[in-house]
Amino acid sequence: MTTSRLRAWTWVHLVYLGLPAFQPIFDPAADAWDWALVAFIVAAFVPMYAMSLVRPWQARWWLTVPATVLGVLAVSFNAGAAVLFVYAAACAGLTETRRTALRWFGFLTTLTVVSGVISATPMPYKLWNILPPVLFIWVIGLVQIAEAARSRANTELRMENARIEHLATVSERERIARDLHDLLGHSLTAVVMRAQLVKQLVDVDPERARAEVLEIERTARDALSEVRATVSGWRQASLEAELDAARGALASTGVDLHVRRDPDLTLVGSTEHALALAVREAITNVARHAGARTCHVGIHAVDGELRVVVADDGTGGGLDGNGLSGMRERIAALGGRVHRTGTAGTTVTIAVPLRVAT
Repeated sequence: MTTSRLRAWTWVHLVYLGLPAFQPIFDPAADAWDWALVAFIVAAFVPMYAMSLVRPWQARWWLTVPATVLGVLAVSFNAGAAVLFVYAAACAGLTETRRTALRWFGFLTTLTVVSGVISATPMPYKLWNILPPVLFIWVIGLVQIAEAARSRANTELRMENARIEHLATVSERERIARDLHDLLGHSLTAVVMRAQLVKQLVDVDPERARAEVLEIERTARDALSEVRATVSGWRQASLEAELDAARGALASTGVDLHVRRDPDLTLVGSTEHALALAVREAITNVARHAGARTCHVGIHAVDGELRVVVADDGTGGGLDGNGLSGMRERIAALGGRVHRTGTAGTTVTIAVPLRVAT
């Protein structure tokens, strides 16, 4: 149901304002003053009710007091005016805290009973002026309390969903930023180093220079494909593929790569993806900063952990800030850790719990 239709239905509640008209209708002694009182009740309450509809429901508390005052003024002359206490209870239940609303219900019940008792209406008709309004005060009031609680819960749920959506968006942006840094950092490093090699070989060894140019093209195309896959969110890096690519990239810079791993280790997809990108960042650092001649990679299960160690014999060049922080974020998400040591040569140790890795 649309908001406009819901708002139209709220006007239906005004039908209960017809109850004060029962007294002049069924009282043979009623005169023009009785009808004037009915008109006064309607004329005074309807504008207040209309104003409440254009305000947020949380701000409608002020309708409770005027409806109560109007009911107190009119109920001594017209028992049907006790319906105003029901309107007041409905508003209190919707806008007040539960404890305050219950106090209002008790107060309105007292007013209804007192006004009914002191009225000139004979028994048993006096009970008709007391019991139905009291019943509706509590039934409608409690329903409004439940409705207010539901509305607050829905509001909190929408806010929580919006917060989760925002966090998911931020997390996805951070994932893309980390992946692009890892992917482009490695690929562009390889492109730059091969381009420098081509510049040296173009005059002395044209054939090898052409081969290196083809490798540059292949690396650039692979990087483009990986970037597209990363943005799409479905790329899963392979540790073996990363090591193969690293071997070729390091070879072009004169660094020998040696890999040792436990042959029976089988990694799950999410863990392998994180480890592969971490290894890529560590090896990119070797190629970019270390000035090494040899790089060793060890992949072993030790003391309930899967440990990946990347060590070089270079000058101890450090990981850049984004690379190290991105690596740590990836591994921390798996419950693992990253440790870097070394001044003459660098050793990066990546450890994740074996239970999440295999």
